[in-house]
Amino acid sequence: MQANRLEKLLEFIKKEPGDPFLKYALATEYLRLGETDKALSYYEELVTKHPDYTGTYYHLGKLYEALGRRQDAINIYETGMKTTRAKNDNHAFAELRAVYDELIEE
Repeated sequence: MQANRLEKLLEFIKKEPGDPFLKYALATEYLRLGETDKALSYYEELVTKHPDYTGTYYHLGKLYEALGRRQDAINIYETGMKTTRAKNDNHAFAELRAVYDELIEE
């Protein structure tokens, strides 16, 4: 089932290579499949090319944490908080703030 979902997402991204939602879905699917390098690549591309796609910051930060890249996680949470604050996305800001504060307190 998961491979089938991945195949479908790859078909969709061929038709819409610039679609940030599809990139996000692919990153999430690769992460679910344990292919962290591919997931990381898509998440990092999203924050570079689609910085307003705010859902990425939380998941990229969590991936950085899982990879032992603490400072990268801190940096991406900070960038995400600035972005969500500018967009008045209070829910996403609060989520980022919570994981950021937890990481800083460690």
